[in-house]
Amino acid sequence: MALVNPKLHASKTSYERRRPEKTLLYQLVQQNLSTFYQQLESEQGSGLPDFVKKEFDEYLKCGILAHGFLRAQCESCSHEKLVAFSCKRRGFCPSCGARRMAESAAHLVDEVLPHKPLRQWVLSLPFQVRYLLAAHPKVMGEVLQIFHRALNTYQCKKSGLKQSTGSRTGAITFIQRFGGSLNLNIHFHTLCLDGAYSFANDKASFHVNSAPSQEELEQLLKQIATRIAKHLEKRGLIERDEEDNPYLPSTEDAFDHIQASSITYRIALGKNKGKKALTLQTVHAKEQSQNKPDLAKNSGFSLHAGVATKASERKKLEKICRYISRPSLSEERLSLNANGQVVYKLKNAYDNGTTHIVLEPLDFLARLASLVPRPRVNLIRFFGVFAPNFKYRKLVVPKPKNKESPDDKTLTASQQASRMTWAQRLKRVFNIDIETCPECAGKVKVIASIEDPRVIKKILDHLGLDSLAPTPWPPRGPPDTLKSHDPFTQNFPVDEF
Repeated sequence: MALVNPKLHASKTSYERRRPEKTLLYQLVQQNLSTFYQQLESEQGSGLPDFVKKEFDEYLKCGILAHGFLRAQCESCSHEKLVAFSCKRRGFCPSCGARRMAESAAHLVDEVLPHKPLRQWVLSLPFQVRYLLAAHPKVMGEVLQIFHRALNTYQCKKSGLKQSTGSRTGAITFIQRFGGSLNLNIHFHTLCLDGAYSFANDKASFHVNSAPSQEELEQLLKQIATRIAKHLEKRGLIERDEEDNPYLPSTEDAFDHIQASSITYRIALGKNKGKKALTLQTVHAKEQSQNKPDLAKNSGFSLHAGVATKASERKKLEKICRYISRPSLSEERLSLNANGQVVYKLKNAYDNGTTHIVLEPLDFLARLASLVPRPRVNLIRFFGVFAPNFKYRKLVVPKPKNKESPDDKTLTASQQASRMTWAQRLKRVFNIDIETCPECAGKVKVIASIEDPRVIKKILDHLGLDSLAPTPWPPRGPPDTLKSHDPFTQNFPVDEF
């Protein structure tokens, strides 16, 4: 019998296969997906785009052994474990989102962001602009260019440099599509250098800037908001309204309707369609302060620049990178109440005391559908000195730490990045070790990829594991009475969920 190394378990958490089919999120999708499709087509006259349906279909396969897996074996004691395939989607899968978060943060800190002071700039947009960017990905890129040009001009001017001489700052933007209450909220989290580079004789010189003042923030935001509004008006996407009424395009299309409902915090389906979603206020409301430090607001736009790191604070920087690339949904904050409604706990209470949102299962699925990005839309953008085609980029980004491969050949930076596998990311960020055997602490390696359905069934049956993949439940009709589940006619205590 192999002995377990006590030091292994004291220092790291051993890998345990996740069972997504046991989670509340998976069960909600599995039980309500077909009904959601049916009711949406019935009420809107059309269904969801294929890429949204594919997102749900792939999520239901993610982590399920019956859809294929890798066989990993210990080189010392031959102990085996199975690692299920993941869906690798970008919408709402918490597992794939967490892995992408870990990979992105480690890559940026190790190979992109220099040892210079950086600041996080967060640009939020009005409802109507959020909708336009969700419906027109190309316009989203144009708006982001406006934001980055304004940032670059601000940093260079504050450093006393002229852009005409080739001076540049650097910025990396994560386009976040979600808000704290699972609403569609397209906004930009930008990591920008707190200063600018000048270049001469193939050498780079960095000029540090101080933190922006409140007046500078307000002036910069006014400039950004004005330029964005003019650009959208020139594109024919918005029109000036003397009464300043909110503008939202026609939502006859089912997906447009779902997105518009999510943006405005409204219910998308059922007899309460169009009403505000139910919220629970379980703490006292905060007093509204007129002036908040490091925050500027203008006509529905807001700009925050209160989070920064020094050149030496690499751990803090990686933490910020993980925050801005985090998944859209946390399963730990998801629950059901006594009425079978979905309750999602906010990470931080709103100023009015709201701590939870309450959704019917079908409207919860509508919120998830609204978070799915369109295909071929890059959600991470690199600008200035961080842009891949910037001619002086090599003078700015960290120099790769050369490692030796098993055959003593020096690896390039790109090879090193590809060599840091998802298992190594798990170890680095979450302290979970999948490459070490839990039985003898030996090295574990992948020996086979099992994708043939007949072989999958044979192996799983031999191990006594479920070889039948879960399938969506068939659509069901509305209940005889909806009154007992009507959130607008019921009051229930918070301790019921």
